[in-house]
Amino acid sequence: MILKLKRSPGIYLVGFMGCGKSTVGALLADAIGWRFLDLDQRIEEQQQDTIAHIFESRGEEAFRKIECEALQALIKETYRGKATVASLGGGAFAWPGNRERLEDSGVTIWLDVPFEIVEARVKREHHRPLARDPVRFRELFDLRKPLYAKADYTIHVESDNAQDTVQAILDLELLD
Repeated sequence: MILKLKRSPGIYLVGFMGCGKSTVGALLADAIGWRFLDLDQRIEEQQQDTIAHIFESRGEEAFRKIECEALQALIKETYRGKATVASLGGGAFAWPGNRERLEDSGVTIWLDVPFEIVEARVKREHHRPLARDPVRFRELFDLRKPLYAKADYTIHVESDNAQDTVQAILDLELLD
């Protein structure tokens, strides 16, 4: 096992909305026997509100503050030895300070999915406030891509087969 994961057993999946972080994360956690945590889901449970409604009623800045606090709590849990595969929201890793918070808190893995695949997946959903404007959606994708590239590892995802993505992560030999 790499030293980072011995100190803080956290695998954090990052990437743009619709890249499959939650699906892959749950499968990966099951494969390695760790717990899975979806940070957006935790926020919704704690706030007793949806991410979309938080954005609409309080604004992105307020949401990002809530998200940073939830991320800090998750990091503390991993430092206490709670082995976790976590799916972070699309903007969490790109938000100032969060990447630095994660640097020594485990391993970050970017699920790099082509825009066309992400766009097709997100079109089927209506709960993503930052995806409502197609031009802004593309701009956001292009803006965040170099930030995601700062993750510890990159997995290039070309298909909708989540099990292939899990296998690619397992092939990184993080836990050997």
